[in-house]
Amino acid sequence: MYREDKHLVSVTTTRRHVPDLKALQRTCDTNYLALMKLLPRRAVVGESVSVGINEQLLFVLRVLEIAPYTWHVSIEQCTPGLPCFMRMKVRVRLYHDVRMAEVCASQQIFTLQPSYDYPNKNMHHPNEKEQVNLFLAEWLKCCLYHGFSTVKQV
Repeated sequence: MYREDKHLVSVTTTRRHVPDLKALQRTCDTNYLALMKLLPRRAVVGESVSVGINEQLLFVLRVLEIAPYTWHVSIEQCTPGLPCFMRMKVRVRLYHDVRMAEVCASQQIFTLQPSYDYPNKNMHHPNEKEQVNLFLAEWLKCCLYHGFSTVKQV
């Protein structure tokens, strides 16, 4: 607290989250390499690949957009009986020139910001983007290690 014109004024400062860019880049590099193992080499828009972890856990990777240096891919969980809001759903942008894959949308977050003030209206974590990219890395590791099938669908 400090004095200003004979009034006590309380000063509170909040520190904005600063993303660890090196760690985020490492995660995005790892995600790119893993995704390229699951996706077809020469994909076309609309092409999809199914990956099963077990009989009850199925995921579909679908190519949404293709540009000279980028792809947009959606990854959706297709588990019968599970409510839609509980199913994993992410949109990933793959940068082929720098060999990185970054989550750009997740669940009901249509555009992920680099960081969020906290608390915020939607209760996103300050490092939401980092957490979602780390989640994708763990999910990809699980698919590559435990995935029992990869079925190309047109």
